[in-house]
Amino acid sequence: MKKSRSTVFFADIAVEKMEKNSTLPAKFGRMLKEFKFADRVKDKQVGIKMHFGGGLGYTTIHPLFVKILVDALKEAGAKKIKIMDNDPASGVVRGYTTEILGCNIVSTFGSTGKYLYKEKIGFKTLDYAEFGGEAADCDFFIDLSHIKGHGDCGFGGALKNIAMGVVPSSTRGKIHRLEGGLDYEEDKCNGCQRCIGSCPNGAILEEKEKKKVRFFYHHCTYCQHCVMVCPKKAIKMSKRKFEDFSKGMALVTAKFLKRFAPENLLFINILTNITIYCDCWNMSTASLVPDIGIVGGSDIVAVETASLDLVKTENLIKQGLPKGRDLLNIKGHLFEKIHGKDPYVMVKELQKCYGGSSSYEMKEVK
Repeated sequence: MKKSRSTVFFADIAVEKMEKNSTLPAKFGRMLKEFKFADRVKDKQVGIKMHFGGGLGYTTIHPLFVKILVDALKEAGAKKIKIMDNDPASGVVRGYTTEILGCNIVSTFGSTGKYLYKEKIGFKTLDYAEFGGEAADCDFFIDLSHIKGHGDCGFGGALKNIAMGVVPSSTRGKIHRLEGGLDYEEDKCNGCQRCIGSCPNGAILEEKEKKKVRFFYHHCTYCQHCVMVCPKKAIKMSKRKFEDFSKGMALVTAKFLKRFAPENLLFINILTNITIYCDCWNMSTASLVPDIGIVGGSDIVAVETASLDLVKTENLIKQGLPKGRDLLNIKGHLFEKIHGKDPYVMVKELQKCYGGSSSYEMKEVK
């Protein structure tokens, strides 16, 4: 029996003519018409989950694309539209404001930061997950993601935007613990304190008398920023189990998505400014590959698979790698050659516990 193929829509960034109707924003507008919003969002509360980035980061989704999406939803009769991220204030300098986008900008966890729903997961130490109430309460959920590499997940896209994006730090920590723990070899530490500056959660503190550091694990989410910046390799992950981590990511994503009927879900991946690390690094680097375009559809597995398939090793721009960093001499996807992790593993795990198809038909939007 032949496996069913899902439809994904693709807008290519390449232009056929030097006119605005051939550019990516225009194609994106035409792509949105393929999703038949008038039949799907009328009189509904629509939530758009995205990542605003932070610090000096500038390689996030351009506000123009978000505005085009919001306008299309309004035209289709959506009752209420809100855009969600965990720290709305961080998006202001990048243009993610109500004045520019034309809709409410809210915290995923509500105004108090404590608006959460608890769901049982039951996988090893990942006993349960908490989900942001603003995201869970939508009638129609749009996962608007920026594709990039990721030191922990292998890559970041629609799946990560849910598994790490609609949950608080306590749940993120539980997911990260599935991959292993942190080992700190104090005798190797030179006291440079780069790890302190790299930690987004204030989990590393200065030991002034020893000129060393100590870890406050209550705040640690095992994001591994400290591991990657330590010049002496004094901090390492122990007993790494990427398969368990991938399964945990998939289980949390599946549990959240099952709150919605399939017709009330949409996944859009933006494949521009594809950098080596996550937007949460509060900085931007050069692109790893040339800009590609936009992929969208109602099947998260197909959208993620198609997005990964479009990122090719042969298109690597060497400037996108930090100086002195080379690709690993292994077979696999470009992200695997960079981070040593197969990015398809998480997607396959999601297919097992949620459904969807890795086999897809790509329809290009002209």
